[in-house]
Amino acid sequence: MRLFVGLGNPGAKYAHNRHNIGFMAVDEIARRHGFAPWRRRFQGVTSEGTLDHEKIVLLRPETFMNESGRSVQEAANFFKLGAS
Repeated sequence: MRLFVGLGNPGAKYAHNRHNIGFMAVDEIARRHGFAPWRRRFQGVTSEGTLDHEKIVLLRPETFMNESGRSVQEAANFFKLGAS
């Protein structure tokens, strides 16, 4: 299993800002590969699916960029993922 994290800032004010390219990237992965609908958890939203027969969890932290580590850490702990 892999965790793909798209970084950005939440809210309509930042929706198409270049700093939200991470959000845009994981949104496009989810769309192109038919991932499950987004759901709220880990101080963000997640979508699950598979790429090349491997489970992938996409995460868009809903904390601001400089606080995204809290969301990522929560998800990594839940899925028992190491730094590798």
